[in-house]
Amino acid sequence: MKDIISCIEQLRLKLDRHRREDLKEYPTRTIFIDPLLQALGWDVREPDEVQLEYPTIDGKSVDYAPKLNRKPVLFIEAKPLNDALADVKAITQVVGYAANAGVEWCILTNGVTYKVYRSTEKAEAPDKLLFEVSIDPKQDEGKSVQQIAEQFSRFSRDAMARGVLDQIGEQVFTTGKIRKALDKLFLDPPATLIRLIRSAVRDESIKPIQIKTALTRLWAQSSEVEVPSTAPVDVVSITTKPTIGKHKRGKDYGEEYHIKGKPREVIELFRTIDKFCKELDPSNVQKRHLAKHINYMYGKAIFCCVHVQKSGLRIWLKLNYSRLENPPNYVRDVSNIGHWGVGDVELGIDSLEKLQVAKSFIQQSFEENK
Repeated sequence: MKDIISCIEQLRLKLDRHRREDLKEYPTRTIFIDPLLQALGWDVREPDEVQLEYPTIDGKSVDYAPKLNRKPVLFIEAKPLNDALADVKAITQVVGYAANAGVEWCILTNGVTYKVYRSTEKAEAPDKLLFEVSIDPKQDEGKSVQQIAEQFSRFSRDAMARGVLDQIGEQVFTTGKIRKALDKLFLDPPATLIRLIRSAVRDESIKPIQIKTALTRLWAQSSEVEVPSTAPVDVVSITTKPTIGKHKRGKDYGEEYHIKGKPREVIELFRTIDKFCKELDPSNVQKRHLAKHINYMYGKAIFCCVHVQKSGLRIWLKLNYSRLENPPNYVRDVSNIGHWGVGDVELGIDSLEKLQVAKSFIQQSFEENK
């Protein structure tokens, strides 16, 4: 990890100067990408470990093909330093190269930001984005170099050998698929599910339509989903209650505003936090979508604020940092540092593992401020 941290710090010193020079692709590779790959344990000078200009089936080539046992496990396509990495054609191209070659993972990078895609995921190319990480401190405001290095280490040589990306991808994408399936099952339950629940309840007086209505109501209370137009009026009103507040100049700062274009991992992190906060007290917890963050409140008391970034979540809690017991390194005191949300404790969350630990701090803030 020390080598990765040192490399990031050195590359940051060069960033502003080379951005002004509008660095082209080849020097971007030489100055920024090659050193980082070396720090991640990939020897770019050894063809058996990293093959440059790896040939694709259409006669073209991908810039880097890191290998394990002489077989590609990752495709990396480089762009000029100032490229926005937003071109759908470029994303589709590198994802297609990887999928056609049977390579699970691919990266699109401009030497600063690295976007990691799962090529085999059944979705449009941009939606295959698992996570992204950047060496630019302006893009990862509030995160330590240690945290950023940890994200880069996910596609280090050692991590690829241990299947770290496979584990994260399986967890994140599967969770998203199950969530969609549950939305469909609970908001428009099939007759078989209704019969199963009626049998489990063991109350013949409860009618199927009552079970359907209850399922829709219960799921809508804990999920930000659209209720079918056939749903009862009282269910629709319940789903609109938790989000309050006026939007400036008519701007809609709803959930879609905050998660649009974000990687799948970040979206799942947010939805897990969102569900957790609301379930602390479904009847009394409300939320308000603002331009930069989302507030969670018990009555009028804010106990949690969430800012959705491309690389993770920044969470602010109304707690006294000095009273926390053994806070991890991604929890910091911001009582004397400017920040958007309400609260003096900030958490930088970029993985489901960190999120599980963060829940205890969120609950503590809820208990102290309700």
